[in-house]
Amino acid sequence: MKFTRRTVLGGLALGLAATSFSQPASAEQVTLEVLYNLPGFTKFHQPLADEFMKNNPDIKINFLAPAPGYNEGQQQVLRAAVTGNLPDVYFSGYNLTAELVHTLAPRNQITDLAPFIEAEGGQAFLDKNYTPNMAALGVIDGKQYGLPVNASSPIIYINADLVRKAGGDPDNMPKTFEGLIELAAKIHAQDEKVAGMGYDINLWPDDWLWQALIFQQGGTLVDEATKTVGFDNEIGLNALKLTRRFVTEGHQNLLDWDQSRQQFGAGLTGFIFSTPAHVQTVEGLVGDRFELKTATFPLDNPEKGGVPTGGNSAVMLTQDKVKQEAAWKYLKWVTGPEAQNVIVRITGYLPTNKLATGEDYLAPYYAENPNVKTASLQADRSLPWAGYPGGDSVRIWRTQRDIIGSVMRGEVTPEDGLKQIVEQTNALMK
Repeated sequence: MKFTRRTVLGGLALGLAATSFSQPASAEQVTLEVLYNLPGFTKFHQPLADEFMKNNPDIKINFLAPAPGYNEGQQQVLRAAVTGNLPDVYFSGYNLTAELVHTLAPRNQITDLAPFIEAEGGQAFLDKNYTPNMAALGVIDGKQYGLPVNASSPIIYINADLVRKAGGDPDNMPKTFEGLIELAAKIHAQDEKVAGMGYDINLWPDDWLWQALIFQQGGTLVDEATKTVGFDNEIGLNALKLTRRFVTEGHQNLLDWDQSRQQFGAGLTGFIFSTPAHVQTVEGLVGDRFELKTATFPLDNPEKGGVPTGGNSAVMLTQDKVKQEAAWKYLKWVTGPEAQNVIVRITGYLPTNKLATGEDYLAPYYAENPNVKTASLQADRSLPWAGYPGGDSVRIWRTQRDIIGSVMRGEVTPEDGLKQIVEQTNALMK
């Protein structure tokens, strides 16, 4: 059976009805004001909220207009903190949660989830539902402020026909960037009109792909002791050298991510790196032009390396005790296996709840859709998508991206590029 959004949402109502239970209507209904980012996420937030309210008639979920993106949502919440008009629940981008906590916690405007987790069984509850790396996405300063809802780590999209033509094996892609660059060169050598690869960091809207190049080597974004750049070393230099080699040896075209997808879909690129949320879009672009496959992100340091996890965790901002109890029920639901089963089928993200990969949920779907399963295979490599101290992460990335682009174009050496990135990033963190 081919799953579509319609069958998923229809199955949600039917499948969950069997496990739902009726509750008497409460004399006083609790209303939770909830804010999430990205209007496209309405396609799963609303049906999940509807199902939750059906099973919890004493709780109403009232969604505020979704913020256009994580950065906009962050600013909206920080402004609301000043006016005292915060939402009760917020879906915070992983890379911005530390800034959120450091701003709101001193004002007692964000809730440590420890008491609620303890009431569920403490560590046993966390271990049952989340891998340590996944649970850590909601941890700030040693406290569990959020539960992970969406998770996205970069994967490789492969034109299996071009890889085979170049003598490679699309089912056994190189596990390091060295091997991938060599393969990209061979792909381009078969046809000069074809780009060997695409790593579109030069115009990516955030630093997700940059952090991936640092983390896969076992590096860090920020030195916690000095609060300065953590990649002012061989790891940072190698990351910049790789971006240049993608162009000079891998024959990458410098496009934005949407143009790169279009070129890949037309059969003019050997492989590209992107989010698993694009699986359905890329499948539509490819059609029957070639065989599409996916693979996990390479690790040059398999012992210490990992991948940054984009997405968001649900945090509780309300300080009202009655609303907190209702919000906890909602947080458990939206991060539980039933909800994750729906979210993954609609978005292509990897599940944040490990129970969701079982036979009752995603296992049959993954068997029929192996390109979607790939992201789940690197769940144990998931690292928090980090942010910078000082609350200027967006401006920092735009500054870094301009320098990375100049390195990729050959206008600046990797050595000079690293020096510029370190100096300007440290200055902006202050």
